[in-house]
Amino acid sequence: MTTTGEERAQGLSGPWWWARWRSAVLDGTLALLSAVECGVEGVPFARDAGIPVAAGVVFGLLAGSTLLLRRMWPIPVVLVSIAISPAQMGFLLTIVGLYTLAASELPRRIITALAGMSLVGTLVVTFVRAQQDMARGDVGIGEWVVPFVSITASLGVTAPPLLLGLYVGARRRLMESLRERADSLERELQLLAERAEERAEWARNEERTRIAREMHDVVAHRVSLMVVHAAALQAVARKDPEKAVKNAALVGDMGRQALTELREMLGVLRSGDGGAGRREQASVPLAAVGAAAAAAAAASRAVPLDEGPVGEGPCLSELDELIGQSAAAGMAVDLSVEGEARAYAPAVEQTAFRVVQEALTNVHKHAAGAKTHVRLAHRVSEIAMQVENEPPPEAASASSARLPSGGNGLVGMRERVVGLGGVFVSGPTDAGGFRVSAVIPASS
Repeated sequence: MTTTGEERAQGLSGPWWWARWRSAVLDGTLALLSAVECGVEGVPFARDAGIPVAAGVVFGLLAGSTLLLRRMWPIPVVLVSIAISPAQMGFLLTIVGLYTLAASELPRRIITALAGMSLVGTLVVTFVRAQQDMARGDVGIGEWVVPFVSITASLGVTAPPLLLGLYVGARRRLMESLRERADSLERELQLLAERAEERAEWARNEERTRIAREMHDVVAHRVSLMVVHAAALQAVARKDPEKAVKNAALVGDMGRQALTELREMLGVLRSGDGGAGRREQASVPLAAVGAAAAAAAAASRAVPLDEGPVGEGPCLSELDELIGQSAAAGMAVDLSVEGEARAYAPAVEQTAFRVVQEALTNVHKHAAGAKTHVRLAHRVSEIAMQVENEPPPEAASASSARLPSGGNGLVGMRERVVGLGGVFVSGPTDAGGFRVSAVIPASS
């Protein structure tokens, strides 16, 4: 198995151009055997050529030693084997050189040309030698055998190493392609894992935001009314004891309702049901609800709660009760409904209820005593709601309970409405009041 690119560069641990010491030892051994073979074959070559034997041996040693360069320069090695073939030298050099050439990454036309030259050279040399042996009488066979032997010998020397080299080269390229594909798949899987982690982190952040919004909607309205009643209770405690008792009872009722809604929401979180049913429930960090759970547990010990099934959240049928609570707190509020009332998806009804609830809470906080108009319109494919308050009286503004505000009410309403594909608009009116409007598709 081979490596490519950066892995191949990192895997170079051998000397010079060898990737590994094992390859260097193998090439060195083959070069030594080839040099010995060519050196021995250089003796008869020197005698036939009429040159000193030492010169023939040195020539053979040098020619055979070129096999050491087969990985770096396979073409010169094959050319040397072709050049010394007339001297009947370099049998091992020819076989190993052709194998290395065929297994290399050189173009096929170059491999084919050099293999053809080696085949023709071996064929010619074999044919000439056979003719010479027959002329000297060393071989007593028919003339038809000479071409057959020449062709067989040349093919036997050239074809096997060439085919083996082509097979090894193709297999090497296939393994490199598979390795690159595996590396590409690994990178893609890593990228997908990173994206999945990003989506999980986004889902966790969204869930934290949703939990915070639910906590705000559940607690803020009830607590705001409790503060308003407590301020009224403080003002009339000595002047009108009966009204003070009534306000105290209202404060208790508000507290029980706030704790009940908080218990229901925490129960939904424990059960793993998101309530809205619009996206998959993400993991809920305990730290996000720990403080609220502790407060609910402490308050439940002081105010007894009736155990009951976990509810599905508020709905539009509870708007009359919601407005009645605001009226009991001293707010002049009227409700007008247009169109025929009908059932909507739980998410739509809950969002519509929360918009009205948060808008009334803002009136309690910022415009105590102001007259407020709540309008609800049932249309063919949508439901619209509007909460508009008039400017608060100066006396009421001066005696306001000064409820704290975190500035998240309008943001939470907008997120709820836009999340269902609706439109949310809020802002001051020309008369000095404030208006909150929302339109939610009925099919959300």
